[in-house]
Amino acid sequence: MAQEEEVLADASGEASPVSVWDALLLVVFAGFLIYWFFRPKNEAKNETDIKQFINQKRRSSSTANSNESFVERMQRKNFKVAIFYGSQTGTGEDFSARLMKDLRRMSIGCSVLDPEDHDMDNLAGLASIEDCLVLFIVATYGEGDPTDNARQLHDWLGETDTDLSGLRYSVFGLGNKTYEHYNEMGRFVDKKLGELGAERFFKLGEGDDDANIEDDFMVWREGFLSYVREQFDVTGEEGGLLREYELVTHASRPSTVFVGEPAKAKSFERQRPAFNIKNPYLAPVRVHKELHKGGDRSCMHVELDISNSKMKYASGDHVAIQPVNDSAMVEEIGQRLNVNLDTIMSLVAEADASPSKQNPFPCPCSYRTALLYYVDIASRPRTHVLESMIGYCPDTEDGARDKQLLRDLTAPGDAGRNAYNQFANIEGRNMLDVLKAIPSAQPPLDLLLEVLPRLQVRYYSISSSFKMYPESVHVTASTHDYVTATGRVGSGVATSWLNSLRPHIGTDKARVPVYIRKSSLRLPMRSVVPVIMVGPGTGLAPFRAFVEERHLLKKEGKMVGETRLYFGCRHKTVDFIYEDELQSYVDDGSLSLRVAFSRDQEQKVYVSDLLREDGAHIWSLFEKSKAHFYVCGDAKAMARDVNAVLLEIVQEHGGKTEEEAVAFIKSMKTRGHYVVDAWS
Repeated sequence: MAQEEEVLADASGEASPVSVWDALLLVVFAGFLIYWFFRPKNEAKNETDIKQFINQKRRSSSTANSNESFVERMQRKNFKVAIFYGSQTGTGEDFSARLMKDLRRMSIGCSVLDPEDHDMDNLAGLASIEDCLVLFIVATYGEGDPTDNARQLHDWLGETDTDLSGLRYSVFGLGNKTYEHYNEMGRFVDKKLGELGAERFFKLGEGDDDANIEDDFMVWREGFLSYVREQFDVTGEEGGLLREYELVTHASRPSTVFVGEPAKAKSFERQRPAFNIKNPYLAPVRVHKELHKGGDRSCMHVELDISNSKMKYASGDHVAIQPVNDSAMVEEIGQRLNVNLDTIMSLVAEADASPSKQNPFPCPCSYRTALLYYVDIASRPRTHVLESMIGYCPDTEDGARDKQLLRDLTAPGDAGRNAYNQFANIEGRNMLDVLKAIPSAQPPLDLLLEVLPRLQVRYYSISSSFKMYPESVHVTASTHDYVTATGRVGSGVATSWLNSLRPHIGTDKARVPVYIRKSSLRLPMRSVVPVIMVGPGTGLAPFRAFVEERHLLKKEGKMVGETRLYFGCRHKTVDFIYEDELQSYVDDGSLSLRVAFSRDQEQKVYVSDLLREDGAHIWSLFEKSKAHFYVCGDAKAMARDVNAVLLEIVQEHGGKTEEEAVAFIKSMKTRGHYVVDAWS
């Protein structure tokens, strides 16, 4: 304080009546007063009006009983249709939202419901609503499992004896025929509802994601809507484009702005466990290296630092990664639609929307943030996205041509579906490609943000053992570019972004939002039980963790059964990933390794061929030691081939009939002794 007084004294040694600091403060204060009284009134009013608008909607929403059931809400609003969805990647939820808009255009009230958020014991109450229809749009995940948000529905249907007489329902299932249990969840829901006394009013629909699930849905949707028109005597013209959200722009930056967080603002700044889908951990990239030794393909090994997260994982678990869209694509979309991507905006739902539907994604945020983190701009836009653009083509020759093209692509019937399939799927167009192909269309960016699906997390098998690497998660992922029919070079959203990240020595700039997801892939409880693992290519990832863990157990002096790995790749000198590491485990007796190099000889050899050669030994491990059998990798060909060979082995070396072999394999799966973690 003495030093400050000395500085403020004038040259004569006497204190100045007005110091430099006093003068500076007076200038700042005067400037503030001038700004306050003469600032642009519309700026302050705009921000105030926005806050009042949003708060009014929230207050209106809260006026209804927050504890009311979905039945009570439907009765209060005179809704006639309830749609429950089970969705893992967002497609089931997207189909449900589209059906809701179809019904609203017919002036039929509808609720879209996440079964995870509701008490399914109330389901029978919907039968009391006159003419009520109930839809279940449910996906099957993995090997016949329900999606995460529909597990509660699945368990309830499996356990309840509730009388559902009078309930009228229909089911559309989403599945993939490359998996053994195709559309298991949809068929299960349909069967159980019928057993509980409910009446199916419209046929069970099934969509195949391995073929054209959009086409399958559109066929079912057209039939369902025809039934609804007849049921509710809908005549005349149906309404046009319906908006679910209202755009609010922010003239000045609000105090809270989302910058990519999936649920809670500033959660990326203040990281606190537990970490999950709504609160991922920003893991620094510590290691990034190429595993292939040449060729035109790439496979990366990435190590993510979780030392400060308190996260733990088991061998076989998945790491979920929240990806980021290509920034160049985002910029070009903004330029084509003439939008300032730095504008802060919110999309706000109607007053009585459920809490989870107040916004389509975290708001407020910038247009750039929404395009980078929240919506899927890289996948094929579905027909309703194209349909929403029709009204935004100008009244010019080019506009008329583009409008007709959009109508052709979204027309009902085989002609429209075939045209859409050619345009979107065969020619491989993403959202930017669509804007380029229909250049006169200028849809509002906020409309596209509303109708495009949410960008989904990606799951990768963790390729490290927590017991060996407690402070990191290892990811093994292949990347490859492809060329579409229109000549565009494309790549995977998550893998291309992950491949662009490199460790920053001394900083955490390269960080990846992650959380751990449990998997059904588990080592036997007793280490003495043998394990047989089949994992060609990046299917090796979880088995690298298995081998590491059993290697450590062996070093600790514990009894460890045979650890047998079947790996496959094209060329030994090019894509034999982790070769030296695996060989070291072979050398110390921790691993029995069989490798199929499919293209190193004239006759192609695959892992299924090696399994067939080793049939007698594999059967002996099953029969004498109750070995566990694991498969990870491609579901379309490899997993099916392996299952077929396994049936051959059980018949030939186990002396069983085909029927007995099928029952044996089924029993292994039921007991968790045969586990498949495959993708299409």
